[in-house]
Amino acid sequence: MGLLTDRTAVITGGAQGLGYAIAQRFVAEGARVVLGDVNLDATRVAAERLGGADVAAAVSCDVTRSAEVEALVATAVQRFGSLDVMVNNAGITRDATMRKMTEEQFDQVIAVHLKGTWNGLRAASAIMRENKRGAIVNMGSISGKVGMIGQTNYSAAKAGIVGMTKAASKELAYLGVRVNAIQPGLIRSAMTEAMPQRIWDSKVAEVPMGRAGEPDEVAGVALFLASDLSSYMTGTVLDVTGGRHL
Repeated sequence: MGLLTDRTAVITGGAQGLGYAIAQRFVAEGARVVLGDVNLDATRVAAERLGGADVAAAVSCDVTRSAEVEALVATAVQRFGSLDVMVNNAGITRDATMRKMTEEQFDQVIAVHLKGTWNGLRAASAIMRENKRGAIVNMGSISGKVGMIGQTNYSAAKAGIVGMTKAASKELAYLGVRVNAIQPGLIRSAMTEAMPQRIWDSKVAEVPMGRAGEPDEVAGVALFLASDLSSYMTGTVLDVTGGRHL
């Protein structure tokens, strides 16, 4: 028996990166997963790699559109019979200093991260509250805790996710629905590895553990928060940073 046997999880931004790593870990622990992503072709490929139609479904989803998020969570119930876990992971970056950042770049990041997470919370909790159980995991960032140069949009959105997590957890606790968040630090990915070497080295130097994290290390924390191992935890924010920015 896996930690998530017979449970269904929805993961936004699930076609690649952290979302896909979380999906892999969940499937390995017995879950069925529904992946939502704006790139449907990539999402279908990801679902097939996870094991195909028996364990994974692919859905086109723009998290800024509430109707699409509602359709995403409805797919979990229709295809697999339940919605037990929601991971609000979808995200984008539009980095620039405040002087150079456009209003559109600010709005895009706020919409995907903050409104997208709210849409996911709202849609998932509407189903979970009827079942008197469920776990919601929101993806924050260490950028929301300490702020990063060139990320006034991203840092603001990720800080907002922390407040949203705490507020939602208080609203939903008596209904049996838990809401927690993860704040990853420097995690190895296609995006971070595209940094100039000197920038990468400077960031690694700030990590007491002396290395970047791996996507599966974030996925392990997501599994913990999604499973009954964290059954008495809600409203918490867990840093996964190797000790950086304590």
